[in-house]
Amino acid sequence: MFKVTPNPPDADPIPYDASLEAQNIKTAKDRAIDFYLNPGLKTSTPSRKPGRIFLIDPTVDDETLLVEACESLSSASDMARDIASSVDETQRKAMVILQQVIMLSELVINRVLDNHRIAR
Repeated sequence: MFKVTPNPPDADPIPYDASLEAQNIKTAKDRAIDFYLNPGLKTSTPSRKPGRIFLIDPTVDDETLLVEACESLSSASDMARDIASSVDETQRKAMVILQQVIMLSELVINRVLDNHRIAR
Protein backbone atom coordinates (compact mmCIF):
# COMPACT_ATOMS: atom_id res chain seq x y z
CA MET A 1 0.00 0.00 0.00
CA PHE A 2 1.36 3.42 -0.95
CA LYS A 3 1.32 6.30 1.57
CA VAL A 4 0.62 9.78 0.20
CA THR A 5 2.42 11.64 3.00
CA PRO A 6 6.11 11.02 3.65
CA ASN A 7 7.12 9.33 6.85
CA PRO A 8 8.54 11.41 8.58
CA PRO A 9 7.42 14.74 7.05
CA ASP A 10 10.01 16.66 5.05
CA ALA A 11 9.56 20.04 6.79
CA ASP A 12 10.90 20.73 10.27
CA PRO A 13 7.85 21.97 12.24
CA ILE A 14 9.77 24.10 14.77
CA PRO A 15 12.95 25.88 13.78
CA TYR A 16 15.80 25.51 16.26
CA ASP A 17 17.18 28.71 17.79
CA ALA A 18 20.13 28.29 20.16
CA SER A 19 19.63 31.73 21.75
CA LEU A 20 16.09 30.81 22.84
CA GLU A 21 17.34 27.61 24.49
CA ALA A 22 19.97 29.51 26.47
CA GLN A 23 17.35 32.03 27.64
CA ASN A 24 14.93 29.25 28.69
CA ILE A 25 17.66 27.47 30.66
CA LYS A 26 18.62 30.71 32.42
CA THR A 27 14.98 31.44 33.32
CA ALA A 28 14.45 27.92 34.69
CA LYS A 29 17.71 28.07 36.66
CA ASP A 30 16.81 31.43 38.22
CA ARG A 31 13.34 30.18 39.17
CA ALA A 32 14.79 27.06 40.83
CA ILE A 33 17.42 29.00 42.77
CA ASP A 34 14.87 31.55 43.95
CA PHE A 35 12.50 28.80 45.04
CA TYR A 36 15.04 26.94 47.16
CA LEU A 37 17.36 29.70 48.36
CA ASN A 38 15.13 32.78 48.62
CA PRO A 39 12.23 31.99 50.96
CA GLY A 40 11.03 35.61 50.86
CA LEU A 41 9.79 35.15 47.30
CA LYS A 42 7.64 32.12 48.11
CA THR A 43 3.96 32.70 48.50
CA SER A 44 3.04 31.88 52.06
CA THR A 45 -0.32 30.50 52.99
CA PRO A 46 -2.09 32.59 55.58
CA SER A 47 -2.57 30.96 58.95
CA ARG A 48 -6.09 29.70 59.47
CA LYS A 49 -8.12 31.71 61.94
CA PRO A 50 -11.07 29.96 63.53
CA GLY A 51 -14.47 31.44 62.86
CA ARG A 52 -16.08 33.39 65.63
CA ILE A 53 -19.63 32.17 65.06
CA PHE A 54 -19.08 28.66 66.39
CA LEU A 55 -16.37 28.51 69.00
CA ILE A 56 -15.64 25.60 71.30
CA ASP A 57 -14.36 26.49 74.71
CA PRO A 58 -10.65 25.55 74.76
CA THR A 59 -10.90 24.50 78.41
CA VAL A 60 -13.37 21.66 77.67
CA ASP A 61 -11.74 18.28 78.25
CA ASP A 62 -11.27 15.68 75.49
CA GLU A 63 -13.79 13.23 76.91
CA THR A 64 -16.59 15.79 76.82
CA LEU A 65 -15.73 16.73 73.26
CA LEU A 66 -15.72 13.08 72.19
CA VAL A 67 -19.08 12.45 73.87
CA GLU A 68 -20.60 15.45 72.07
CA ALA A 69 -19.15 14.27 68.74
CA CYS A 70 -20.52 10.77 69.32
CA GLU A 71 -23.99 12.11 70.10
CA SER A 72 -23.92 14.34 67.01
CA LEU A 73 -22.90 11.41 64.82
CA SER A 74 -25.64 9.28 66.34
CA SER A 75 -28.23 11.93 65.49
CA ALA A 76 -26.85 12.25 61.95
CA SER A 77 -27.01 8.47 61.54
CA ASP A 78 -30.66 8.45 62.63
CA MET A 79 -31.50 11.26 60.20
CA ALA A 80 -29.75 9.51 57.31
CA ARG A 81 -31.63 6.28 58.09
CA ASP A 82 -34.97 8.14 58.19
CA ILE A 83 -34.25 9.91 54.90
CA ALA A 84 -33.19 6.61 53.29
CA SER A 85 -36.60 5.13 54.03
CA SER A 86 -38.42 7.95 52.25
CA VAL A 87 -36.45 8.34 48.99
CA ASP A 88 -36.27 6.33 45.76
CA GLU A 89 -33.95 3.36 45.22
CA THR A 90 -30.93 5.18 43.75
CA GLN A 91 -30.87 7.81 46.48
CA ARG A 92 -31.60 5.18 49.15
CA LYS A 93 -28.33 3.37 48.42
CA ALA A 94 -26.38 6.61 48.79
CA MET A 95 -28.13 7.46 52.06
CA VAL A 96 -27.53 3.97 53.47
CA ILE A 97 -23.83 4.26 52.60
CA LEU A 98 -23.73 7.70 54.26
CA GLN A 99 -25.47 6.26 57.32
CA GLN A 100 -22.90 3.45 57.50
CA VAL A 101 -19.96 5.89 57.27
CA ILE A 102 -21.48 7.97 60.06
CA MET A 103 -22.05 4.84 62.16
CA LEU A 104 -18.44 3.71 61.64
CA SER A 105 -17.20 7.14 62.73
CA GLU A 106 -19.39 6.87 65.82
CA LEU A 107 -17.86 3.47 66.59
CA VAL A 108 -14.35 4.91 66.27
CA ILE A 109 -15.17 7.68 68.72
CA ASN A 110 -16.71 5.18 71.12
CA ARG A 111 -13.50 3.11 70.98
CA VAL A 112 -11.42 6.21 71.75
CA LEU A 113 -13.71 6.96 74.70
CA ASP A 114 -13.39 3.39 75.95
CA ASN A 115 -9.58 3.54 75.65
CA HIS A 116 -9.57 6.90 77.43
CA ARG A 117 -11.64 5.51 80.32
CA ILE A 118 -9.44 2.40 80.62
CA ALA A 119 -6.25 4.52 80.71
CA ARG A 120 -7.48 6.44 83.72
